[in-house]
Amino acid sequence: METRYNLKSPAVKRLMKEAAELKDPTDHYHAQPLEDNLFEWHFTVRGPPDSDFDGGVYHGRIVLPPEYPMKPPSIILLTANGRFEVGKKICLSISGHHPETWQPSWSIRTALLAIIGFMPTKGEGAIGSLDYTPEERRALAKKSQDFYCEGCGSLMKEALLPVTSGSASSQADKEAKELARQISFKAEVNSSRKSVAEPADLSGFNHLPSSPEHQQESTTLAFQDTTPNEVSENQTNSASSSQEQHNQPASNNTSMSPRQRRAQQRRVPTSTNFNQVQQPRVNTNHMGSNALILLLVLALAALIFRRIYLANEYIFEL
Repeated sequence: METRYNLKSPAVKRLMKEAAELKDPTDHYHAQPLEDNLFEWHFTVRGPPDSDFDGGVYHGRIVLPPEYPMKPPSIILLTANGRFEVGKKICLSISGHHPETWQPSWSIRTALLAIIGFMPTKGEGAIGSLDYTPEERRALAKKSQDFYCEGCGSLMKEALLPVTSGSASSQADKEAKELARQISFKAEVNSSRKSVAEPADLSGFNHLPSSPEHQQESTTLAFQDTTPNEVSENQTNSASSSQEQHNQPASNNTSMSPRQRRAQQRRVPTSTNFNQVQQPRVNTNHMGSNALILLLVLALAALIFRRIYLANEYIFEL
């Protein structure tokens, strides 16, 4: 049964264009979508020369999301190679494990060259990475030529063109190395920027991203160690502070009636002065502690005197 796709979809347009460009195999790589699934591709790459993978021909899958090219593909190796784990999504700066480093201008050809360029690099514990010995990798490279893929019917001995010493072949090797270097550098730069930006993102909500998804994510990060009651209390305190600042100019107006002043006094929390007294840390000598207690007593006395004055004024008014 022939699968039908929405030809107006950006992902479908892009994938059909890339399929036409990669239709003919080269001596370094080849990739094509499955006959019944445009979003799953099978690829074949040759191991980079002058490395432990020299002479190897490796096969794998590329699974693309419906949002491609806005989101990165997932890459899975099917041939044992000693660098990437078989049957598992590998972690590369150009794969689905790192959407923050993906660029929509990259393509499946970019992913193929990146795989070739990353093969001689160290895994460093990344997901799907292996650190086999050079002897084991050379043995697997020789054995890889006999691999046959039942999914697409590709035989590694016939999947790619014979290696040539022409300028096109050398250019592909250089491009793969340079691409791997650039992508690794970009991943390191983005990682450092992210680590520097994280404390600023958690310090407040003045710099939240504009999209709802990012707003929800940032709010979750900010309250991930806070209970629901504490979150509600924080939001209430923020609203009270803004209301207090908004009403502060009105308290300086001497033309207000006693009833208005009493209403405003009720709106302002009675613990404001107490909180202002409690904010300084009591880390001074004994004299500082006595001064703090004296200020607290004076503040409480002022509040009591204010209450009595307002009560008498209310009685007189009646």
